[in-house]
Amino acid sequence: MTASTSPADGAPGQQSSAQASASPRRPRVERGGAPTLDDVARAAGVSLATASRVLNGSDRKVADSFSERVKKAAAELGYTANMSAQATARGTSPVIALLVADIADPYFGMIASGVARGADEQGLVVTISITERDPAREARIVRALRGQRPQGLILAASRTGESMEAETARELAEYARLGGRTVAFGADGAGDRQVRIDNHGGAEALGRRMGELGYRSAIAISAATGVRTSDERLTGFRAGFESTGGSVDRVLRGDFRRESGAAAMAAALTDGVAPGTLVFGISDVVAIGAMAAIRDAGREVGADIAVCGFDDVPSSSDVSPALTTVRVPLSEVGYQAFRATVDAEWTQPPLPLDIVVRASTPSIA
Repeated sequence: MTASTSPADGAPGQQSSAQASASPRRPRVERGGAPTLDDVARAAGVSLATASRVLNGSDRKVADSFSERVKKAAAELGYTANMSAQATARGTSPVIALLVADIADPYFGMIASGVARGADEQGLVVTISITERDPAREARIVRALRGQRPQGLILAASRTGESMEAETARELAEYARLGGRTVAFGADGAGDRQVRIDNHGGAEALGRRMGELGYRSAIAISAATGVRTSDERLTGFRAGFESTGGSVDRVLRGDFRRESGAAAMAAALTDGVAPGTLVFGISDVVAIGAMAAIRDAGREVGADIAVCGFDDVPSSSDVSPALTTVRVPLSEVGYQAFRATVDAEWTQPPLPLDIVVRASTPSIA
């Protein structure tokens, strides 16, 4: 069998005189068809195996002269390497998979920007999948991604207090067995590594600051009981606000969407909201929805009903009045999640959370 001594490897000292003197052949690319690896090999005057090793990331050594010819031919033909082939050659594909709950939420958009920044530094590609916080959907996505062998998988959506769906856990375990690394947000044990945001501490500091501004009665708009991010922010805000003599009189349940914040606030206004009441939305998106409902009801945001949020997404400073919030460096959070997928030794640096007081919560002390 000729495979063991074939010049196809392109390794130094292994090329036959026939191949070394051969001139590259013009590829026969079908009109309108995408160039194939075989077309590249013919154009470069090398074997299909050599072209594959150069373009699909094999660890087998290929002589520089042949590697350059292959890369030049690929560029001239407009050939793009097949990621499935790369995954087979390397064991993983040059992809980082990011799972978010809702791509329309700027919270996840900013996280994605940080992941993309890190991936660009390493020459990797980011794919984004939307779970809608549906465990069955998440399991299907993880199963599909496992077949693509991404280098890392980031679970950015907040989870419930219950244990992970068994099917998702099995898929992640199999992904880990094949050498993949999972990074999850929060300390829920879903991933090999966790990226943590101090939701409780940030919300507690916000509640305390609102109490210092003179507010004593608050309404909180949160997600369903059991959603960890929401629960942590709600309990933190309550602790901080009550420490200054304030009271969270009503907790309205919904989700993280703007429409949910607007609907909850509209219901509260129907029941009656006294002037000087503070509204805490568990995210800026929820708080901005609440602000819209207040305006729609003919009430004033700020001097009449104060509103604060959490995250400091870009739109929080664009609305009028600008929204008081907890500033989370979300792009840096995404970047750290990426580093956690690729760094052999990784520890999360501290993430500063700052209270940003704006016109939506004027002092009434």
